[in-house]
Amino acid sequence: MSAYPKVVAIGGGTGLAALLRGLKHFPVEITAIVTVADDGGSSGRLQRDWQVPPPGDIRNVLIALSEAEGIYRDLLEFRFQSVQGDHALDGHSMGNLLLTALFSLTGGDFVKAVEHMGRVLQIKGRVLPVCPHATVLHAELEDGRLVSHESELASHGSKIHRVFYDQPFLAEPQAIDAIFDADVIVFGPGSLYTSVMPNLLLKEIAAAINANTSADKVYICNIMTEHGETDGMSASQHLQAILDHGISRIDKIIVNDESIPQDYLDRYHAEDADPVVNDYGALEAMGIDVIRSRIADLREEGVRHDSIKTAASLYSIALRHQN
Repeated sequence: MSAYPKVVAIGGGTGLAALLRGLKHFPVEITAIVTVADDGGSSGRLQRDWQVPPPGDIRNVLIALSEAEGIYRDLLEFRFQSVQGDHALDGHSMGNLLLTALFSLTGGDFVKAVEHMGRVLQIKGRVLPVCPHATVLHAELEDGRLVSHESELASHGSKIHRVFYDQPFLAEPQAIDAIFDADVIVFGPGSLYTSVMPNLLLKEIAAAINANTSADKVYICNIMTEHGETDGMSASQHLQAILDHGISRIDKIIVNDESIPQDYLDRYHAEDADPVVNDYGALEAMGIDVIRSRIADLREEGVRHDSIKTAASLYSIALRHQN
């Protein structure tokens, strides 16, 4: 039996990285399970050109968990931009290129490539792609249209109703084992349909989550809605969407209980986004333990989850579970 609680964090994008950046400072065993559905930007180009699973979300998580400091972290986040703006390297990050190189050096073993990068960065915990191969995400919109490709799902002028794969993908076996062994399984934070859901659509992942009846299952709710993805959705509707995509039980939800300044609200409203409404009555009617935390991090680029405060809320759950 481990001396520390075993936390499995499932998601992708910048939200999961924010949580893990804080969580690495707490005495827990971390396994991050990360989506491989991204097909936009540098990740999409590398996937098409080199047949590598999209490395961007993995890179974010590796950097977040890294003990490496200063210039090495900056190096992996460095993004090429030529003077004339028409070079083949333009838009690629060094971390994405290094993961692609390791993918080639390991004979096309993406899981092994991620493991090697983790050693170089001296990460705390493990990072696993949810699937060793790229997945292609599809969505049914509320207006009935079917659309494809993760990077484009929110750009069709209609809210997403559900996401799905049109072919079966096999989950990474180590990810399944980690879920079975977890004390706490956490979803998010991050884009609901394009960062969290792609992991849960793999049948073995959902089955393992549902089979682990002893773990605390926690959803860290987004602070703001996302236009084209979760327009107008309350906290309980975010939660219900996860249940509708194959997860049988969630025990707790962490919601932001801190007010957002009006200037931020105005900026988001101009982009058709608003704070997620914490409908506490609906959540309690679902039998969910609601944890109210002041976890908003107000930055120049927008409202984010505060890494340390969010991780502290999750750690308190893990600690109570172990005791």
